[in-house]
Amino acid sequence: MAFFSGIRRLIRDSSSSSSILYSQLTSIRLTSTLTSPRLFVSGLSRLTTDEKLKEAFTPFGQLVEAKVITDRISGRSKGFGFVTYASIEDAEKAKEGMNAKFLDGWVIFVDPAKPREPKPLQSQPQPSETGFTVNKTVGWCG
Repeated sequence: MAFFSGIRRLIRDSSSSSSILYSQLTSIRLTSTLTSPRLFVSGLSRLTTDEKLKEAFTPFGQLVEAKVITDRISGRSKGFGFVTYASIEDAEKAKEGMNAKFLDGWVIFVDPAKPREPKPLQSQPQPSETGFTVNKTVGWCG
């Protein structure tokens, strides 16, 4: 951050033609940081449902999907979810409007969703020439 303020100061203090550069830097800083209309919502209450999440985020634009991630076994919320809007502008408004706000008595945080990383493939143990499976554990267990 200090780096950018130093650049801003240099540009501001130089000639009048650099005022154009200063205004461009300012506009870059103010533009959206979102690259997709999907938002990650963390800090959700265990009682928050898909409907409550949708109800809370609908005022900011056209909502495509609101999904609370739940545990497969218990069916309870894991405390986070995803919200998808029709446009990036709507998602930006929702991020600004709902970040660090209360929902179901808990403070929630809204961030851009990151793309899902593929899970690494787990290789099956290969039998040796003798037909036995080799245990590749290194170290002493016991």
